[in-house]
Amino acid sequence: MSQELSVGDRVRVIALPPYVKTADPMPMLRPPNVLKLGEEGVVLDRRPGGYWGVKFSKAALLMESQYLEVIPPSESSTH
Repeated sequence: MSQELSVGDRVRVIALPPYVKTADPMPMLRPPNVLKLGEEGVVLDRRPGGYWGVKFSKAALLMESQYLEVIPPSESSTH
């Protein structure tokens, strides 16, 4: 049922993981409160271990696809 993510997709957080990892060369663990449910970001790249690099407004984080949904182009905000 989950759709496959692609680099460049706009995504929305649909569930918060127990912790998040930064997308730095040396990833660091952060508490999940650096994100909010519904926060939107852009997929930067695919990482080993089933993670995606996602750029959010405050930080680039490594996220598993189960916590994300693709935002259809019709829903994307045009700022």
